[in-house]
Amino acid sequence: MTIDTSATLRMTEIFYSIQGESRSLGLPTVFVRLTGCPLRCQYCDTAYAFSGGELMSLEQILLQVASYKPRYVCVTGGEPLAQPNAIPLLQALCEAGYKVSLETSGALDVSTVDERVSRVVDIKTPDSDEVGRNLYTNLALLGQHDQVKFVICSRSDYEWSRFKLDEYALADSVGEVLFSPSHAQLTPRKLAEWIVEDNLPVRFQMQLHKYLWNDEPGH
Repeated sequence: MTIDTSATLRMTEIFYSIQGESRSLGLPTVFVRLTGCPLRCQYCDTAYAFSGGELMSLEQILLQVASYKPRYVCVTGGEPLAQPNAIPLLQALCEAGYKVSLETSGALDVSTVDERVSRVVDIKTPDSDEVGRNLYTNLALLGQHDQVKFVICSRSDYEWSRFKLDEYALADSVGEVLFSPSHAQLTPRKLAEWIVEDNLPVRFQMQLHKYLWNDEPGH
């Protein structure tokens, strides 16, 4: 399919930093943050991306990404898939030879995302205040190249997440299942202890960028 590089997206920021979570934790990565999100998770740390931003063509985005000479590119938000032109953007980044990941809320259909993209799909827990937005049909579309993430706020969130882990056999169907403590709501040590006690087949993760740059935009 020919990509129309004149197509536009509303962008919040493009920056080069260290990946703070997911399978590529710690790797230098260009982040392409799209504007807008239909969800309002109570722990959201990117509310500044809900509105505003700047219209950019795919060509402009690709040129700015290329200026960093990256190996890894992460398309994030907000919720990237809320903008239809996120799909050709992801394809164009793959065509350019980058290792591409997509961070998505799990509330929108991921079926049209380029198969070369590693889809990092959230499952919203009850304490997120958006559990009703989970699009569970997405889970059947995921494979070993993809990742599923639970942001856990409490013990009850943890038990709910354990149930979903088993209900959808996620440890076998996707490449990584990520359990992350909600920053300032659940201590990393407590979640790590629960995972070890229950011998769960998940990857514990902390949001490294919060400890490096304390959520400053552009990092």
